[in-house]
Amino acid sequence: MSGGEAPGPGSVSKPLAARLAKLELFSDADLVLHLPLRYEDETRITPIAEAPPGVPVQLEVEAVSTEVAYRPRRQLLCRVRDDSGMLLVRLLNFYPSQQKQFAPGSRLRLFGEVRDGYFGPEMVHPRARAVAAGETLAQALTPVYPTTAGLTQATLRRLILQALERADLSDTLPEELRRRLALVPFAEAVRRLHQPPPGLQCYGPGAGPRPGGSPLGGPQDRASPERGGRDIGRTSVTPFLGKGDGGKAMDLAWRRIRFDELLAQQLSLRRAHAARRARGAPVLSAGGELVGRLLASLPFRLTGAQQRCWEEIRRDLGEPHPMQRLLQGDVGSGKTVVAALALLTAVENGWQGALMAPTEILAEQHWQKLSHWLSPLGVEVAWLSGSLKKSQKLAMQAAVREGSARVVVGTHALIEAGVDFPRLGLAVVDEQHRFGVHQRLALRHKGVSPHQLMMTATPIPRTLAMSYYADLDVSVVDELPPGRTPVLTKLVADSRRDEVVARVRAACAAGHQAYWVCPLIEESETLQLKTALETHERLVAELPELSIGLIHGRLRAAEKSAVMAAFVAGEIQLLVSTTVIEVGVDVPRASLMVIEHAERFGLAQLHQLRGRVGRGAAESACILLYAQPLSQAGRERLKIIFENADGFEIARADLSLRGPGEFIGARQSGVPLLRYADLGDEVLIAQARAAAEELLRAQPSAAAAHLARWLAGREELLKA
Repeated sequence: MSGGEAPGPGSVSKPLAARLAKLELFSDADLVLHLPLRYEDETRITPIAEAPPGVPVQLEVEAVSTEVAYRPRRQLLCRVRDDSGMLLVRLLNFYPSQQKQFAPGSRLRLFGEVRDGYFGPEMVHPRARAVAAGETLAQALTPVYPTTAGLTQATLRRLILQALERADLSDTLPEELRRRLALVPFAEAVRRLHQPPPGLQCYGPGAGPRPGGSPLGGPQDRASPERGGRDIGRTSVTPFLGKGDGGKAMDLAWRRIRFDELLAQQLSLRRAHAARRARGAPVLSAGGELVGRLLASLPFRLTGAQQRCWEEIRRDLGEPHPMQRLLQGDVGSGKTVVAALALLTAVENGWQGALMAPTEILAEQHWQKLSHWLSPLGVEVAWLSGSLKKSQKLAMQAAVREGSARVVVGTHALIEAGVDFPRLGLAVVDEQHRFGVHQRLALRHKGVSPHQLMMTATPIPRTLAMSYYADLDVSVVDELPPGRTPVLTKLVADSRRDEVVARVRAACAAGHQAYWVCPLIEESETLQLKTALETHERLVAELPELSIGLIHGRLRAAEKSAVMAAFVAGEIQLLVSTTVIEVGVDVPRASLMVIEHAERFGLAQLHQLRGRVGRGAAESACILLYAQPLSQAGRERLKIIFENADGFEIARADLSLRGPGEFIGARQSGVPLLRYADLGDEVLIAQARAAAEELLRAQPSAAAAHLARWLAGREELLKA
């Protein structure tokens, strides 16, 4: 393996190359940027008597005895000692070789956490190796890397050290820019992070990281499986650096890496943005008669925020290059009417418009609302979904193909084969983060080069918009229409469920409607949660005087439509549902929502669900029923949703809790996730944005070299 070449025959074996490929390590350059998750301190020996509980330490001991115990389960018990005391080593899964390793009289070095056991201090499954008396200690901290099954830390360390000797570590940043931003040279940064300087102190997690720092000055654990990343072998609790020159040097090294990663992201997104603007698109002139008639017919006036967003979109539609705009706004802020004005502009210019939504319920709501607004203007709105009969679907496809269907609303059915738009001028994608990259691309490719408007009711925090959405123009509907009543949020333990049922009875008796939301539709042995089916049965028995409906994702589309139509018409007083009603559902008479097992829902879901009530004049409430005991994460989520009604503040907290990978959902398949950079560092993001614009304008060769190092040809994913 040399330079930028992929590991293969002559460098590493095929099985090893396959394991490296799982980590996307194909070259020396990839290995150089495969940075440690944490470090372990094997530079010193800790006496058994001085080992702090819960902190990884290294002991040097002599084995005293070993025995195989069979109660409560088969395990190997090894007693070891040093000059300060005795320790029990417990191996729950072991091999004969390990039993031999701990033979009485053997000298061993153990690395792991000491904890208090029934028979005194003990270690469970420490890392162990035989040593000779007086053997020297490691001279620096030991890096621990993200890895995968069958790929040991020792192998990774060897390959990375070899790569550091062969790879091109020359700086991609112009010297003037690097000095202006006080960034250390790239080669110095990566060598320091892979080979940390000796003498650094490690402390346990109780000490916590320094302000503004992270474990050992290093990255957040963004590569973990729960972050949607790589498989990692964890061996210890993350230690933290002590203060001093060594710790400062590590911080500076990580700052350079974070900046470089953010710069690569900004460069790639800005280049993608420029490439889009270089394409041609239909010029959709605004100010036609139909748009004026629609605005005059609406029973409300646009808010200042809606008017501002419409002006931004109208200006983009009149340009000869494709609009690529994200329209974001809180639940109920009135994004749909802005999209309707854009679709009508396409129609007035002789083009077609399409709106795609992720669920049938949401798509049908859009179809009904747009039909209500546009049909009186002589613009029929076509409906295309997977639930249509074959004859209906073929008829709709023909209308689209012939161009008689000027505005088409649907689900994923819009991007199926057989749906051909001869003059698609505008593609609108609602709740765009719930579609994958290829799905969004498929709708855009139905036209030659249409304008694209993406909408989301999940507000995007500023730092996320500055990084992951740098390729888009963003419009924000940051004002709610007048008349929207604030929703009172209540936290209620499930032990008081009878009181909640009584509240539902009273609300429905007063002429209002209510939702009762459950997280599952059938029993789960692992999450003993109430199900929609069980809850529906129970509420029917408890509230026989009410008309109670049931809707969930496994109903046929026609059945879901019938239930929702009955609820909208007031024929159903209480609707028991799963999260299929999370977005888009608009029933003004619904003034009460109960969310069962609210601690199991994410913040975005809770906020979206709460937004289904408070759409009429009646005082509205959302009751969050939670099971006890609450986990720490569940407690934090419920506290945030209880204290905040502002979707942007909730989104900011959500980003902090979950990290960007989970927050942005399906979009992560189209944008390289940040492995090392911290989205809380708004200053560094702003510096990277400015540097990207400077390099693209004045030094494109440096920009190209930087992208080659960090993205290595993976930019194609960004063109969505």
